[in-house]
Amino acid sequence: MRYFIDLSYNGAKYHGWQMQPNATTVQAVLNHALSTLIKTPLSCMGAGRTDTGVHALKMMAHFDCEQNFDTSEISYKLNAFLPKDIAVKSIKKVQKDAHARFDALSRTYTYRISTIKDVFKFEKSHYFSKILDLRLMNDACQILKDCDDFECFSKAHTDVKTFFCQIHKAEWVQTHTDIEFIITADRFLRNMVRSIVGTLLDVGTHKTSLEDFRQIIKSKDRSKAGASVPAKGLYLTEIKYPNTIYSDV
Repeated sequence: MRYFIDLSYNGAKYHGWQMQPNATTVQAVLNHALSTLIKTPLSCMGAGRTDTGVHALKMMAHFDCEQNFDTSEISYKLNAFLPKDIAVKSIKKVQKDAHARFDALSRTYTYRISTIKDVFKFEKSHYFSKILDLRLMNDACQILKDCDDFECFSKAHTDVKTFFCQIHKAEWVQTHTDIEFIITADRFLRNMVRSIVGTLLDVGTHKTSLEDFRQIIKSKDRSKAGASVPAKGLYLTEIKYPNTIYSDV
């Protein structure tokens, strides 16, 4: 039987989602907790990989287990067993071939920028004091949505077969003293969102023109794009799936 687990985490103390040698990751901690409580070795497959220090308001993962168990009870016990920076919202039984990564229709990330020095937001957002031209930055977002090859925003020397992504939404929103960048796509490349944000900040400070921005994308050259912003301001906020993965279970 296959199950989907809906969870959130503060990524500050983790070396990303995916398991790796000699490092504490969210996946490793979750696998250990599930295996301990259900009393059988279990391994979760996540909807994607968040990098070191990146947070998730919503991460989805699947795991297989032949034992029958009460999903509400295990969710409750997991939250008691897991560290305080990982929380489980729910566990649901799904179709046996449902896949947390490959069945995802879209993923949404939000990058949070604080425009004033706020000691309570220091570890949860990126402080940026320069005045930003949000109108120009949103004009650049339109250019993003009209493109599909984002090699210039991908971390160099990564093992990927294609740099093509379909961006459904990209916009900057002002929220009181904060600014948020919201982006939705069918998939994301390694370090893509943070390098897009860094380049858009260059647009917002008039360091990079809209034509420059367009040429950066066409160049497919990471060195021509802006610097990656810190991981602490990045949040995975939504993952959408077809309703059919839950039907006739």
